[in-house]
Amino acid sequence: MRRVTVTLDDELLKEIDRLIRRRGYQDRSEAIRDLARAGVRQAAEEQGTSKACVAALVYVYDHESRDLSKRLVQSFHDHHDLALATTHVHLDHESCLEVTMLKGPTPEVEKVANRVIAERGVRYGRLVMVPVEIKPQKHAHAAASHAHPHEHIRPAK
Repeated sequence: MRRVTVTLDDELLKEIDRLIRRRGYQDRSEAIRDLARAGVRQAAEEQGTSKACVAALVYVYDHESRDLSKRLVQSFHDHHDLALATTHVHLDHESCLEVTMLKGPTPEVEKVANRVIAERGVRYGRLVMVPVEIKPQKHAHAAASHAHPHEHIRPAK
């Protein structure tokens, strides 16, 4: 086994210590190894085989963190083809919760989400993906005189 050094904020360390007591771990190392294994498993499950997805990226961040709000907005501007909408909620004097809805190729959605979650000042992040098939189609509605494009989204098989 290798030894690594990890920096954790006080609140996260308190949560880990509560988990250790609740689950009866002998030490922090074993608890953190189990948490890391669970995260790796979850990432493998989320990767899936679908080429496209719709997703919700949920993250909590410190709004006072230097230029973080600007960097987050820039991330979504840089990927305006994937980001559909963002909802912003003030949780307290320091923390904001945002949920960004994304749609597009699964690897690109994951890349944007991972970039946001990895930003310094983002305290929590989770991507929930729904695999889908996106099929461009052209059709006309009964009242319309011309055909127009739509994307039809179906759950992936």
